[in-house]
Parts: sequence; structure tokens; C-alpha cells
Amino acid sequence: MVKKGKGHAGLRENFHRKRLVFSGTVDFRADTVTLPNGKKATREFVDHPGAVAVLPVLPDGRIIFVRQFRYPVGEATLEIPAGKLNSASDGLLKRVKAELKEETGYTAAKIKPLLSFWPTPAFSSEVLHIFTASGLRGGAPDPDDDEFINIEILPFEKALGLVKKGVIKDAKTIIALQAWKIKLLEKK
Repeated sequence: MVKKGKGHAGLRENFHRKRLVFSGTVDFRADTVTLPNGKKATREFVDHPGAVAVLPVLPDGRIIFVRQFRYPVGEATLEIPAGKLNSASDGLLKRVKAELKEETGYTAAKIKPLLSFWPTPAFSSEVLHIFTASGLRGGAPDPDDDEFINIEILPFEKALGLVKKGVIKDAKTIIALQAWKIKLLEKK
């Protein structure tokens, strides 16, 4: 759901008319807006309910990842567990716990917010909320019928090395690892 935001120094664009192009898991819209100079323009974008991701940290500092095939890029990616919210009103903690259990089989004693960000604000309204999970207990994964996932557990520094080598290319995973590194440095 697109929210009305704040402008900055005359940079605000005002909603004029909504046009739904396609409705599915996410909606594709082509809205008409009024620009700061009074002219009209079209803004084509994905109206996204948001998503959550979780950085599962084992007691020894290793991280639990999932590897799955991503059709749009044609590759199996190494990522942290994540999932789309069912709606804008879906509870973040509820969704994080569900995605962690579903994709990895693990449950967590502690789940804490790490950060939230806009993955692609030029063409999507998505906000992605990343959490950390600790106090992990293993179990059996229960992926969706259309998900085929392998679990990989890596030392944190090795995972950062895979980012540096360009092996991990998933933005939410890169951001989560870098944010976690900052947290670790702040504790020193």
C-alpha cells in the first residue's frame, strides 16, 4: 500500500489519479501525479505490502542461510530467510517467526529488529524489515509447495568474504551482514 509521504524542499509529488495495471501477489500501478511545477506525470511502480527477513545467528556466531533458485535472475542464490507480508497489516514478528521456521526449521528465543529499508524506491513501495534471531533451536523445515530450499550454515566472516567475492549478490543479505558487522564493531 502506497502511503502519503513528506516532501522535502518543494520536492513533493501529489497524487492525482490511481490506475491499476495488474493485480496479483503484488500490484502494478501507473498513477498520475502533480509535480512541484504543476505539470502532470505518470509514475509506474510495484505496490508492495512489504517483506521481512531474518539473520539467524547461532551461539558460535555462524549464520544460517538458505539457497534457492530465483527465476528472474536464473540462478540459485545464497540468502537469509525472508518472505513477503500477506498484507500491509500482517504482523512483522509473526511473519519473521513463520519464515524462519518454514525455511530453516529453526525457532528463536530472541528476535530483534536490525533495520528497515526500501530495496528499490524508484519503482516499488516495498519496505523490507530485517531482524536478527538468536537462541536458536533446530527442527525440520516446512517450505511452501513451490519452494525448494537447501540450508547452509557459514561462519560470519566467510559469509562476508562471499559478499566481497560477489558470490552473495542478494541485497537484503548483503545489507543484513553489513549491518550486523556494524553492530559487532559497536560492541567492542
